[in-house]
Amino acid sequence: MYPLTTLHFQVSWGDSQQTSSFSEVSGLTMEADAVDYRGGADRSLSVQKIPGLRKYGNVTFKRGIVPAESGNGLFDWFNSITAGAVQRRTVTVSLLNEERAPVMTWKIRDAWPVKIEGPGLKGSGNEIAIESMEVVHEGVEVEVA
Repeated sequence: MYPLTTLHFQVSWGDSQQTSSFSEVSGLTMEADAVDYRGGADRSLSVQKIPGLRKYGNVTFKRGIVPAESGNGLFDWFNSITAGAVQRRTVTVSLLNEERAPVMTWKIRDAWPVKIEGPGLKGSGNEIAIESMEVVHEGVEVEVA
């Protein structure tokens, strides 16, 4: 059995689980702070490490701009942000096997976009126009099929 490659994945979000093609997903990180603790009656001359708060990094999605997909809801989602109100959504990233069945899934809870970046434009360039969206969230749940 061989390890899976990173080239087959899909991203879906929202109540209707809209799906879009992205060329890259990065930032699926989870951390836990280590807190130093020493009780007042502890006779040892060292601290004990105990788990502290969990932290989750921002997740970035990148894709090539396709005119037919301009109405896919990403900009509508970003534009729905107002002072003190935001539409939090679950974003699901699934790593797929050769038969395109999910093998590992990351469920990003209560996500909302904090940044959308358009492509760098250059008159002499011939690169694909790439846009990116960065989301913050309240946690990641990992499921293995």
